[in-house]
Amino acid sequence: MEQQSFIFSQREVTYFFGRSFSHLIEGYDNSKIVIVTDENVLKLYQPLFQGLKTISIAAGEEHKTQHTVDGIILSLLNFQADKNTVLIAVGGGVVTDMGGYAASIFKRGIRLVLVPTTILAMVDASVGGKNGVDVGNYKNMVGTIYQPENLLFDFSFLKTLPESEWINGFAEVIKHACIKDEGLFKHLETTALSDFMGNDDLITDLVVTNVGIKTAIVQKDEFETGDRKLLNFGHTLGHAVENLYKLPHGHAVSIGMVAACSISENLNLFHPEEMARVINLLTKYKLPVKLDFDSEKVWEILLMDKKRSNDEMNFVLLDKIGAGVIKSIPLQQLKGLIQQTI
Repeated sequence: MEQQSFIFSQREVTYFFGRSFSHLIEGYDNSKIVIVTDENVLKLYQPLFQGLKTISIAAGEEHKTQHTVDGIILSLLNFQADKNTVLIAVGGGVVTDMGGYAASIFKRGIRLVLVPTTILAMVDASVGGKNGVDVGNYKNMVGTIYQPENLLFDFSFLKTLPESEWINGFAEVIKHACIKDEGLFKHLETTALSDFMGNDDLITDLVVTNVGIKTAIVQKDEFETGDRKLLNFGHTLGHAVENLYKLPHGHAVSIGMVAACSISENLNLFHPEEMARVINLLTKYKLPVKLDFDSEKVWEILLMDKKRSNDEMNFVLLDKIGAGVIKSIPLQQLKGLIQQTI
């Protein structure tokens, strides 16, 4: 299968598409490997980690905290990990985020490999070097940008992925299509979720396409001073409702994308027919498009968003499908626009 290397500011990162986890491990000294994964992945794939130092963490977004990362670091100390240790994070976005964060701060940086096991982690969370933890209801408030040396896409992990997690991940696929790739959007319109779940070639091509979209954006703007902000489409409002209402990440982003489309339409950027296509596609992939939320509570969280600058917020909108734009919107105007989306 395909192998590609990309240059980022910190290091060269090699992507392995379709290589097995066991094959990856063969390239390392077992005595230097420490696996970090969650209890669900460990239960399903324990034989893969046999003979390797393994850290198991509780599964779920509610455990994506500094406390959990502190536990990972204490385990690394107990394993007498050093600067040559390779931390291999195997799991969904929560695991790869915390694994990347722990690797970046332990002894000021140790070697890191990411092995995403979900659609969401494969197409988005593991790509680009961002990591971190939540603080209360505030998503990803603490973290770093730290690139792995290798990123492995072992599609066999998807065989045990429940349909709900396929749905969750496709929100990020649809996001990429909305901001950068109308052709991908059309492909999703003519293909069903069940088609991707049942066809290895289709899902491989889809992951490769999405990883390519995100990597190209990140290479141009690794530290989010420009175009990387486009990847926040659906995330500004999405992050605000995700932890507040205990929503799966993809569901929150889906609701956030509909809100962003609505704001785009209200600002005369986006045609109503295009908005209908986005809503229809999200619905087709079983993602929610409506949430009755408390606008005041959501607004309080939004005000702490990293994309806020003084009295304005950088908000990702659409000019058309496949063309995302970044607009700086005064906070008071934005508050009124968000209230109109309820």
